[in-house]
Amino acid sequence: MSGDNNTNNSATEQVSKKNKYRKDKPWDNDPTLDKWKIEPFNKGDMSEPLAEESSFATLFPQYREKYIQECFGNVKKVLSEYGIKAELNLTEGSITVRTTKKTWDPYAIIKARDCIKLLARSVPFQQALRVMEDGVFSDVVKIRSLVKNKEKFIKRRQRLIGPNGQTLKALELLTNCYIMVQGSTVSCIGDWRQLKILRRIVEDTMFNIHPIYNIKELMIKRELAKDEKLKNENWDRFLPQFKKMNVKKKAKKQKVEKKEYTPFPPEQQPRKEDIAMETGEYFMTEKEKKTKDLRNKMQKSEEKLKEKIEKQMKLYEAPEVEKEIKKEEKKQKKKEKATESASIEELKNKFMGNTVKKVKIF
Repeated sequence: MSGDNNTNNSATEQVSKKNKYRKDKPWDNDPTLDKWKIEPFNKGDMSEPLAEESSFATLFPQYREKYIQECFGNVKKVLSEYGIKAELNLTEGSITVRTTKKTWDPYAIIKARDCIKLLARSVPFQQALRVMEDGVFSDVVKIRSLVKNKEKFIKRRQRLIGPNGQTLKALELLTNCYIMVQGSTVSCIGDWRQLKILRRIVEDTMFNIHPIYNIKELMIKRELAKDEKLKNENWDRFLPQFKKMNVKKKAKKQKVEKKEYTPFPPEQQPRKEDIAMETGEYFMTEKEKKTKDLRNKMQKSEEKLKEKIEKQMKLYEAPEVEKEIKKEEKKQKKKEKATESASIEELKNKFMGNTVKKVKIF
C-alpha cells in the first residue's frame, strides 16, 4: 500500500501549473506591431496639473541681446502652446522659463531649458525651437578646456569648421544634425544617436585628430547600412584603421664659431667689490648711495624729457624751401630723360622696321 501512495505523489508533483490559465494575446504574434514604439504624449494625457512650479534661467552675452529682444515674441508664443511661461530680463541679461497650471507635458520644461541655452549660444531661434519637438534633442560641447594653448585651440576650432564651413556642412549632411560653433562651445541639434557621434568627433578634433578621418568612416558606415546582407554584421573589417604617426623634426645644428687658440688662460674678471672700490661706492654710506641713485635717475629723466621736447619742436619747424625745389627739379629731369629715350626708340623702330626681315627659326 505504501508503494502505491508514493507513485501517486510523484505523478501529482510532475504536473506543473505554469501558464495554466494563459491565453495568447493579440499582440504576441502580430508582426505589424512595434513593441518598442514610444507613444506620443498628447494634450489631455495628464489627468491633473503639476503639484509644484519648476523654473530654469540662463544668462546670455551682451552681443546677443539685440537678437534675443527681436525674436523673443516668437519664442514666447511657441512655449505658451506647451503651457510654459518665458521671461526676459535685460538688466541682468537672463532668460527664465517656468511651468504654469496650463502645462500639459511635464518634460516640456526640460526641453524649454535646452531651448534657451541654445539661444544664448548664438543658435537662431528657428533651430532652437526644434528642440520642443518629440525625438529632437540638443547637446552643447564645451571645447575650451580641452586645449590649454590658445593658439592651438583657435587652429583646431577652425579645422572643425573647415574652409568656408565645408567640413561642418559635411558633418551636418552625414548626421542629419544642425551644428553651430560659437566661441568656446559647439551646439548640436538632432537625434540622440547622432549627437553621441558628433560629441566624439568634436572631442577628437580638439585632441588633434583631423575630422576628415571621422567623415570618411561615417561615409563608409552609411553605404554599409544600405546593404541588407551586411546590415547586421560587424563592420570593423571595412572601416579604415589610421595609425598615429609622430614625425620627429630634425633639430637644426647650431653653428659654433671657432675661437683662436691661445695657450694662456683668459684674464680674470674683476669682482663687484673691486668695481665698487674703483668708483668709490665701497667707502660710501647707505644714505650717500641712495642720494647718488636718485641723482642718476633725475639725470636720466631730464635727458628723456629733453629728447621728447626736441622731437615735438621739430614738427613745428618750417621746411627748407630750397631743398624741396631741388628735389622737384630732379624729378622733372628724370621724367624728361625717360620721354626722350622712349621717343628715340620709337623712331628707330619706325625706320628699321622696313629694312629688317623677320626670319623663322625651326
